[in-house]
Amino acid sequence: MSMSPDELKNLKADKVVDARGTSCPGPLLAAKRAISSVPVGGILEVLSSDPGTKRDLPLWAKKMGHEFLGVIEEPGYSRIFIKRKK
Repeated sequence: MSMSPDELKNLKADKVVDARGTSCPGPLLAAKRAISSVPVGGILEVLSSDPGTKRDLPLWAKKMGHEFLGVIEEPGYSRIFIKRKK
C-alpha cells in the first residue's frame, strides 16, 4: 500500500542509505545490506539517482516480504521508502 508524498515526508526513517551516483545494481545492493540493520517494523529510506531503482526496489521488497511504502521525487534523485516486515 503506497503512501502519499505528504505522508512519506513525515516518516522518520530508521536508516537512510545514500546510493546517489551509483547505477544499478548499486542502490539495490546497498538496500539489501542496510535492511538487516533496520528493526522489524522500521523504515529504510534509499536515496537514488538511478531511475531503475524505482522499479527494482519495490520488486525486491515484495520478494523479500517487506512493504514498499512509496517514492518522493526530489530534483535529480528519488527517495524510496521500504518498511521491514520480518
